[in-house]
Amino acid sequence: MSGTVTSRAAIADTGGPAQPRARDLGVPFDGEPGPWNAITDVPGLEVGYSTIVSDEPITVRTGVTAILPRSRNAPGAPCAAGIAVLNGNGELTGRSWIEESGQFQTPIGITNSHAVGAVHRGIDRWMAEHDPASAAQWMLPVVGETWDGYLNSINADTVTPEHAAAALDAVTGGPIAEGNVGGGTGMNCYGFKGGTGTASRVVRSGGSAWTVGVLLQANFGARGELRVAGHRLGAESAAPNPMETSGWFAAETERAASAVPGAGSVIVIVSTDAPLLPDQCRALARRVPLGLARAGTTGSHFSGDIFLAFSTANEGSLGSRMGTTTGTVETLEVLSWGGIDPFYEAVVQATEEAVLNALVAARDVTGRDGHESFALPHGEVRAAFGVSEPTS
Repeated sequence: MSGTVTSRAAIADTGGPAQPRARDLGVPFDGEPGPWNAITDVPGLEVGYSTIVSDEPITVRTGVTAILPRSRNAPGAPCAAGIAVLNGNGELTGRSWIEESGQFQTPIGITNSHAVGAVHRGIDRWMAEHDPASAAQWMLPVVGETWDGYLNSINADTVTPEHAAAALDAVTGGPIAEGNVGGGTGMNCYGFKGGTGTASRVVRSGGSAWTVGVLLQANFGARGELRVAGHRLGAESAAPNPMETSGWFAAETERAASAVPGAGSVIVIVSTDAPLLPDQCRALARRVPLGLARAGTTGSHFSGDIFLAFSTANEGSLGSRMGTTTGTVETLEVLSWGGIDPFYEAVVQATEEAVLNALVAARDVTGRDGHESFALPHGEVRAAFGVSEPTS
């Protein structure tokens, strides 16, 4: 398709200088971030994007985000995992198997609401090429979604299995792009332009150190809800808010209402290299809403807020493939439940920062039918925290 851009995740590959993040605008955060302050601080984990932007023959503002938990060298290795849901108006495929077995064995994809099937098929095809032994048995790809139909022609079937494969081919570690990239390309958050955001925290205990990383697709929250470190920047912002105030939804549906403020969704992926049991992963996923709430959301009925947490530890264990010998016993290294509180804290801190990083990285977008979405003004953030505007 004309206008399609497949981009690597690395900031250095985005064709320009690194964009500022929330910390660069003076926003204070608790905790110790990893070297990149990104989910890719978890050893071996890689992220890739396929970003689709086109104006002909239709307006497209969408894409695919791909996560390989243990890099392309072990795409089918099981990870202990757990899921939590704040509000269920959304989709995450593979959930039944994760709830049954406490694990998953495929890459993760995030895209728009109507492209889940295409991305699911793309992961199937990519796995058949890169891990044929796993693909020959069975696969239940994990694909999450949020709705980008305000800016994107969501019913045009522009996301294809090839876009999912391209995002997987593009995965890399290190610093990753945020904002209007991958599945986040057409998303909105708190009445501003939203998208992809990430952050990480280091958890230290005794002589050990582990990483907790968060990547999310932010497409939730009403403008008046947004809080940034206690500042009511949403309610006080001078930025236009046409998504909630223009009446576009009423015009298109002949209903006497604008878009419901707060509607959208958020998919949050939490990863750690700490050795966790599935129930401990579920416990981490349940802490995600506490981080989201720090930025103000009250969890709209029309928002699909679904969270997946997983551990990359114990590689080679958690065997669940067909043909496993009956009665096989595995030995796992496991974090004591008594030591899990710092991981809860890390999830909350990294989730809050990932949301604000998505907002800060996003840029103004004009989408289908002239619909506009405006980014959170950096000047308003700097002013709230007494930070001077850059001189160059």
